[in-house]
Amino acid sequence: MKKIIIAVQLLFTVAVAGQGFLHRDGQKIVDGNGKNILLRGLGIGGWMVQEGYMMQTQPFASPQYIIKQKIQDVIGEQGTKEFYAAYKANGLTKRDVDSLAAWGFNSIRLPMHYNLYTPPIEEEKNGEITWIEEGFTMTDNLLKWCAENKIYLILDLHAAPGGQGNDAAISDYDTTKPSLWESEANQKKMIALWKKLASRYRDNPWIGAYDIINEPNWNFTGTNKNGCDENSNGPLRDLMVAVTKAIREVDTNHLIFIEGNCWGNNYNGIFPLWDDNMALSFHKYWNYNTKESIQKMLDYRTQYNVPIWLGESGENSNVWFKDALTLMETNNIGWAFWPMKKIENIAGVTSVTKIPEYDVLLKYWRDGGQKPAVDFSKKTLMKMADNYKMENVTVKPDVIDAMFRQVQTNDTKAYKKNAIPGKIAATHYDLGTNGYAYSDKDFVNYRVETNKFEDWNKGNTMRNDGVDILPCKDAGSNGYQVSFIEDGEWLQFTTEVKKQNKYNVAIRYSSEKAEGKIHLETEKGKSKSITLPATGGSEKWKTIILTDVELNAGQNKIKAVFEKGGFNLNYLDFSENKKGNSKK
Repeated sequence: MKKIIIAVQLLFTVAVAGQGFLHRDGQKIVDGNGKNILLRGLGIGGWMVQEGYMMQTQPFASPQYIIKQKIQDVIGEQGTKEFYAAYKANGLTKRDVDSLAAWGFNSIRLPMHYNLYTPPIEEEKNGEITWIEEGFTMTDNLLKWCAENKIYLILDLHAAPGGQGNDAAISDYDTTKPSLWESEANQKKMIALWKKLASRYRDNPWIGAYDIINEPNWNFTGTNKNGCDENSNGPLRDLMVAVTKAIREVDTNHLIFIEGNCWGNNYNGIFPLWDDNMALSFHKYWNYNTKESIQKMLDYRTQYNVPIWLGESGENSNVWFKDALTLMETNNIGWAFWPMKKIENIAGVTSVTKIPEYDVLLKYWRDGGQKPAVDFSKKTLMKMADNYKMENVTVKPDVIDAMFRQVQTNDTKAYKKNAIPGKIAATHYDLGTNGYAYSDKDFVNYRVETNKFEDWNKGNTMRNDGVDILPCKDAGSNGYQVSFIEDGEWLQFTTEVKKQNKYNVAIRYSSEKAEGKIHLETEKGKSKSITLPATGGSEKWKTIILTDVELNAGQNKIKAVFEKGGFNLNYLDFSENKKGNSKK
């Protein structure tokens, strides 16, 4: 038995060694066999570094240290320790990594908070640098799960000692203390941390790269506080050079990602590069998905013969995701989207459910008033921590579909099994992009370019497409309705029809004043149009019957075309052998 175990271990070692380390090969990232590797990744988000917008505390508590203060105010120091222990235990597990692999991801970007690995400088004695095992253990466990799934783990220092940016929420920057740039001790600690990490993981090929500093946004000499008008970026370059030197003293194997100023994108003064195994990271949000939008990075790639990587992106509609990722992959640029888990999230692969009791805490933290009882507060927060388990989150198939399948094809597929005869929820329209699975007039947010925030889903619930979805309380609904319907918009449903026949369709709708109009389109042609009279209120639902819609047996793609909008749609209910056009 011992010989068998040794043999298995040897085979595993050989297999891993054959895969080798990711590294730079000119303008490409390749594995140990020289194979081009297109990183398709996900940034974990708030597992180690909470940001207020992911916790819905942004208006009054954006950086993690303030969030922690708010929590401690209602449940005390010990209760806070118990909450964070549960939050971290539930926030990322083997089940999460297994899921990411099954969905198609081949890499994970881990946003690290330095204080899980080493104490703040204020807690060190005589300028010493000591270590905390918690962060290393968390990383070790994640790396093990990644290796089991053949997923590369990219270490991202998201919150550097002291905080690296004026956008305090991102790096947990406490403005009452010296920043990374204002403290030599903080910089020494950051350098030592990277040397420690590199020493620990230097021989593991499933560490994909070291992303040595996330989104610096600091004005060293310029007038823009986030460093967007910096021309030299001298302190940033000097620190990244020092970190690289420390890493290379113990690790010559791993690829290093660097980021510019101004949320990662300002590379003025950073060149020339100082290491042969390096790549440039950039971040992309809310702008157009044209080649022009990434031209500067493409030029850097050519000029300096170095790979480029979209290290962070997201927080937009599925249409934007599909277009952005198509742009990346067409240009051989790997990517990592953001984030994995967020409360009431439609633009991510999962959503964390918010319980009503949490709103009580949010209201107290925001407005003050009578403090909620300790028992109530602790029970609420522990329930929220429990909701971060993979088995408790809501997985978003439409987002996953947009990030992977839709990048390869415009074909549509069923969101749910839609059987006819039977009821089809309006929100169960096909998976696919605008113009193929549905048609909506506002479906993407380009606010960086337009200076206007555009809601692609005005209800901000259920799905991340351009279709506007609101909660629905009408009997027989799936809990949601399609709303804000405009003239000319449409939805397509892939259905399985039991037998060829003419069907009557019960259309469940509501409208306050507007008179809507709808018809269906099938392989058999176009149905007659039917008028939907106003019901007298958005919560006053009525049913109207569209008769004699002919369908083939087997798969049918049915398009519901809204000739005239202004109404809400709950469902379409298909039945056989009922004639006439009636209302009830």
